[in-house]
Amino acid sequence: MNVLIAPDKFKGTLTAIEAAKAIKQGWLNIRNNDRTRVLPISDGGDGFGITLRNLLNAKDASVHTVDAAHRPINADWWFDEKTKTAIIESACIIGIALLPPDKYHPFELDTSGLANALKEAASRNLDKCIIGIGGSSTNDAGFGMAKALGWKFLNADGNEIQTWTDLRQLKSITPPKTQLPFKRIIVAVDVNNPLLGTKGATRIYGPQKGLKISEFDRAEACLARLAEIAAAQTGVDLSKSPGAGAAGGLGFGLAFFTGAEIKPGFDLFAEYSKIDEQIRNSNLVITGEGALDASSLMGKGVGALAEKCSHAHVPCIGLGGVLNDISKLHSNFTEVLGIVPLLATPKESSIKPAEFLTRLAEKAAKIWTEEHE
Repeated sequence: MNVLIAPDKFKGTLTAIEAAKAIKQGWLNIRNNDRTRVLPISDGGDGFGITLRNLLNAKDASVHTVDAAHRPINADWWFDEKTKTAIIESACIIGIALLPPDKYHPFELDTSGLANALKEAASRNLDKCIIGIGGSSTNDAGFGMAKALGWKFLNADGNEIQTWTDLRQLKSITPPKTQLPFKRIIVAVDVNNPLLGTKGATRIYGPQKGLKISEFDRAEACLARLAEIAAAQTGVDLSKSPGAGAAGGLGFGLAFFTGAEIKPGFDLFAEYSKIDEQIRNSNLVITGEGALDASSLMGKGVGALAEKCSHAHVPCIGLGGVLNDISKLHSNFTEVLGIVPLLATPKESSIKPAEFLTRLAEKAAKIWTEEHE
């Protein structure tokens, strides 16, 4: 068979590339006559930049900037001279994985470091900039980035607001004299949440970044005031746009402050990888991610891939570190298997993730062989 192996990352344990290698090894341990192709996927979260870089054969670059806690870092970004495209992954700059656990609170963090990457990319005379924004540690709706780009946020006394947690005092927003020169900026998002409300940035993703329930109202009030003033000055309310709440509201911030278009990250990946053609040329697709559950079907890459397979009538096996909501997953997946609890405990799987994923792929290959041959 022609088998396409196309997993996303197993967050916190394996990159998409590492996961693909482990699955391929396990599958071929059982079915060594199959022809396998490896295609790590991304939906805009961690790893999006390197995935797009590999698809475009883009060149490596770096920029000296700061992380979300304003600590100096050198961050990777990429550019393709042929299409005059810059690729930036915000997780490489303001990602939560870059910070020591439990040391910084979201009220202390912002997106200012992203501005240097945008300026550096703009200096290369590139026409287009694609930014993957998943995996952020921030909840400032792009305030820090905008401020570093020259935007001014003034209170009723005409004084400039310095931190995003004071945005409740916001009276007016003043743009910089010069804007970024890109002809087009595209934001790749891995979720479709709005900026505000019960499904917004603060309440849905704030806890992952360290926000407590008792702090929701303060954070929400700041973002709501920013959105209110932005809408009043432009006549357009971007806060309700799908993806505006991605990355702590960075989707909204990039849309408002840079004029960026918000797009599902997997759609961009699918376009550049010609995924529809690759599915059609396969007898079977194997995908997976760290937690395979109902949320996988809500715009995430593995769910979108499984849906494409279903429409193309190509079987799709889903492998997860943890497996939940099995009955819902069977709507698009032919078979679903999870390391936990089938092969290991959560602790065991986190210690040797590649080994257990290889064993899970072996299990999947055995089941496939028994049922189809």
